[in-house]
Amino acid sequence: MRDIVLLHAIKSAILALFFMVALPAFAEEQIHFDKEPLLIQTAAGKVLHFTVEIASTPDQRAYGLMFRKTMADDAGMIFDFDEPRRVTMWMENTILPLDMLFADGTGTIRHIKENATPYSRDIIDSMSPVKYVVELNAGIAAKLGIKPGDKIVSATTTKKSK
Repeated sequence: MRDIVLLHAIKSAILALFFMVALPAFAEEQIHFDKEPLLIQTAAGKVLHFTVEIASTPDQRAYGLMFRKTMADDAGMIFDFDEPRRVTMWMENTILPLDMLFADGTGTIRHIKENATPYSRDIIDSMSPVKYVVELNAGIAAKLGIKPGDKIVSATTTKKSK
């Protein structure tokens, strides 16, 4: 009887391990993100070029950049929340450290959270109503001099409201 219980425990552990490894890959395959060019126009007069994935549905926004292991320096993700509101985010299941740019309906950056900690459940608050959040690799905001007051411009930020 003990052998049957032990065998059942081993099978359960193997199955659990399989789901821990396979689920992130499976989930990533199920969520599709379109891409678009995004510019950041700094107050200092620089124009910075990125290619971002668009997270505009609830499922896309919930999944975001979770489980990604790498991202190009000129890549990122834009979250479109449809209507301006106070936004809270966290980094659970996010492997990459990120800079988060919180922008209002005009694309003006209102707040920046630099170097968000991977896997953290700490709440990251937009501090004011925003319509967009742009996530970039950690350190990019400081390296390129991105600051509150700068503007993000993309097809997403310039589309007509519904």
